[in-house]
Amino acid sequence: MDFTNPLVYGVPCFLGFIALELSYSKTFDNKNLYKWRDLVSSLSLGIGSAVLGALLKTVSVMLVFNFAYEVFNPMVDGVRTNIMGWESFGYAWYIWVICMLLDDFSYYWFHRQNHMVRIFWAAHIVHHSSDNFNLGTAVRNGWFTLFYKPFFYVWIVMIGFPPAMLLFCLGLESLWQFQLHTQYVKKLGFFDKFLNTHTMHQVHHARNIEYMDKNHGGILNIFDRVFGTWKELDDEVDIEYGVSTPPNSYNIFIILTHEYKNIWEDMKKSKQWKHKFMYVFGPPGWSHDGSTLTIKQIRNEQAKNVSKVK
Repeated sequence: MDFTNPLVYGVPCFLGFIALELSYSKTFDNKNLYKWRDLVSSLSLGIGSAVLGALLKTVSVMLVFNFAYEVFNPMVDGVRTNIMGWESFGYAWYIWVICMLLDDFSYYWFHRQNHMVRIFWAAHIVHHSSDNFNLGTAVRNGWFTLFYKPFFYVWIVMIGFPPAMLLFCLGLESLWQFQLHTQYVKKLGFFDKFLNTHTMHQVHHARNIEYMDKNHGGILNIFDRVFGTWKELDDEVDIEYGVSTPPNSYNIFIILTHEYKNIWEDMKKSKQWKHKFMYVFGPPGWSHDGSTLTIKQIRNEQAKNVSKVK
């Protein structure tokens, strides 16, 4: 069974909402919410991501999702059966709900690893590289995440969920993620208890040390709460958006590749292969000589300083 990807209808809406927020902010509210050159960079990156994503969709579906589905869910006596022995899942409403939950779970770990593993961060930093937070930032997507993202989700089709169902759920996830990138929606009370909402995503995009590497969730915030990465927005804290190692350029190719260059430069700092490995696969900020620190190390240092003062 085939379904139309929600993003087919979502992309034109994205552009419309960006234009609406841009017009409103420039005319009535905050003239600095959007910077023109930054917006052009974000839109260019978004267009490139959409084009590349369309080209890679065939690869990810045919060679990853469909291949895994066929291998792990072969036809047995005319019935699609998982190799573990159960009948592969159909399209009942509760199967859709379970698939959406599993998609959200996978999104959390995919997103979290993009912040925890530096080679993944080099691809994902593109999305965080703007010091603006608006709907234009939502489409500022890295191109290289497309090459490894399917492998975080393939297990869902391996256990018996149809690839078309998973792709539809991925599209819904993207729609939710887009609309989170606005400052015009404030705290939502009851919904903040279980949904990943706009103020939570503002925390995620902040470079304030207390906010960094928080709120990785997709639609729900339950996985952040369970795995210790949830953080509520503090209205008393002035948010600074962006990253600690910005590209300092509006050139999309510099934005796409600047962290890879940083990794290469760091690898040359030590001759030990263990150190080179950590510069690629360790957490962002790791260094063999302590010249730079990870977020966890910075927080530990701050905690030690606070305890000394007390």
